[in-house]
Amino acid sequence: MAEKPITKKRDAEATKARILKAAKKEFAKNGLGGARVDEIAERAQANKRMLYHYFGSKEDLFRTVLEDAYLSIRSAERKLNLEHLTPTEAIEALVRFTWQYYLKNPEFITLVNSENLHRAKHIKSLPNLPETMRGLVGMVDDILKRGQESGEFRDGVDATQLNITIAAIGYYYLTNRYTGSFLFERDLMDKEALEERIAFNVETILRLVRK
Repeated sequence: MAEKPITKKRDAEATKARILKAAKKEFAKNGLGGARVDEIAERAQANKRMLYHYFGSKEDLFRTVLEDAYLSIRSAERKLNLEHLTPTEAIEALVRFTWQYYLKNPEFITLVNSENLHRAKHIKSLPNLPETMRGLVGMVDDILKRGQESGEFRDGVDATQLNITIAAIGYYYLTNRYTGSFLFERDLMDKEALEERIAFNVETILRLVRK
């Protein structure tokens, strides 16, 4: 007799997961304003009634997608176990991870762009996000302190500024890949170009923190 509630719960979770996945693609492609609930429901093999039942309004769904996107990258960063690496290795690993994450999850970048157009209106109602960011900053701050103690890194590097820079040197390259490819007259997404870029990113950040 206990089978039905368990099965029903699993079905509900599976449906919610499909809706969330479909919504991420739709919002990443068209932003909040251009996204269509009908399209999300169709992709998720669900109906609009179920979508509204599980997530509320389209804005609520967008908020949930953003929260999931931010929590996912923070969770992946924690799994790097950077505390087990030397300071130099840890910084390089974080730079490479950030770059690869952006390449493998292009929706993350477009979702962040979309939310910036809304001046962070939606994530401001998600108090757990600043907490997860504090965790990242704290992790990088620990690496910097270890590097200072070992003599690898110079003093005075701010962990928040370093995190912003690590994100920026990958983020800008990818968000401007089309205009950049035209203006610089090279395919910025060519395999060799991508390898050159991550090598440059790593060298840039290490030069920034080393003595």
